[in-house]
Amino acid sequence: MIRDQETLNVLLDNIARFVRERLVPNEELVAETDEIPADIVDDMKAMGLFGLTIPEQFGGLQLTMEEEVLAVFELCRASPVFRSLIGTTVGIGSQGILFDGTPEQQEKYLPRLATGELMASFALTEPEAGSDAASLRTSAILDGDHYVVNGTKRFITNAPQAGIFTLMARTNPADKGAGGVSAFIVDAETPGISFGKRDKKMGQKGAHTCDVIFDNVRVPAANLIGLKEGQGFKTAMKVLEKGRIHIAAVCVAVAERMLDMALNYAVERKQFGQAIANFQLVQAMLADSKAEIYAARCMVLDAARRRDDKLPVSTEASCAKMFASEMCGRVADRAVQIFGGAGYMSEYGIERFYRDVRLFRIYEGTTQIQQTVIARNMVRELR
Repeated sequence: MIRDQETLNVLLDNIARFVRERLVPNEELVAETDEIPADIVDDMKAMGLFGLTIPEQFGGLQLTMEEEVLAVFELCRASPVFRSLIGTTVGIGSQGILFDGTPEQQEKYLPRLATGELMASFALTEPEAGSDAASLRTSAILDGDHYVVNGTKRFITNAPQAGIFTLMARTNPADKGAGGVSAFIVDAETPGISFGKRDKKMGQKGAHTCDVIFDNVRVPAANLIGLKEGQGFKTAMKVLEKGRIHIAAVCVAVAERMLDMALNYAVERKQFGQAIANFQLVQAMLADSKAEIYAARCMVLDAARRRDDKLPVSTEASCAKMFASEMCGRVADRAVQIFGGAGYMSEYGIERFYRDVRLFRIYEGTTQIQQTVIARNMVRELR
């Protein structure tokens, strides 16, 4: 759903120009230093990118799902690291508060998230709980007007920069499943919170993850999202469902960038006296990539529009995320192949994208989890 095409076009044009003039020229610097320059972060705040999905009443841009994916299509033609900086605030870090938080919680946190004053992280994954999110062990036990939180969260994106965590913890030790899990807003400076060292990752240098350790952390009971215990897993699934459409859009945009790089190289690179773009086997790789990107783009837009129409999109979101992330991996592999030996060299940049996009098939639910969700929904609908 596009509310105002003219206003949206201005936003998309501004993002596209920002990508061309500021982000792409700094990709190599970010990869080498493992840091996004502070002035770029300030520019992203000034553009309102941290508030893309937050309602206007709280200072955000309040994009619809379709508008959001169109913005992502532009933003992620640069290294996905830049999107990752705003991703946890735009998505899984803030949306739980928006979906299920009380009016008081929303008023307290969403305006500061929209401006980028606060950065949010989503603390769900644990050393023993990844795809099986309902088995998490981090506990939150009520003690007077506070919950006492103990446990460790793993691979938490933007944790070193986070101002708050949307934390999933078990409030009912007797319930070992999803029903015992609740969601909290936790100030990152609360005593008892400590951080592991930054993870050394295969790719996406500049996007920081680390362990977050909670040791007798006292969280006000007023920070229980929605003031209801046992709703955390439902909140997490609603957030992740929307996030899967967002990540699918990221995959489309990065794949388009890689295909552009491969096409330009194929036109310029000469072998046997002519451009390799003239060779049919190279053309096949280009054509397959173009067709798969087009298919994924259509899936993402369809899922986004369905969500805007308030239709159930669990299956469509998982289909889009699964197909787009797998597609992106195939495009990356073909792009390296088209570059040949040069594709294995860091100076051409394509090998960095090859490493960066491997993560897409893992987070926000692995490909195998998406397959499980899709199949279970199919069986449920048949019955």
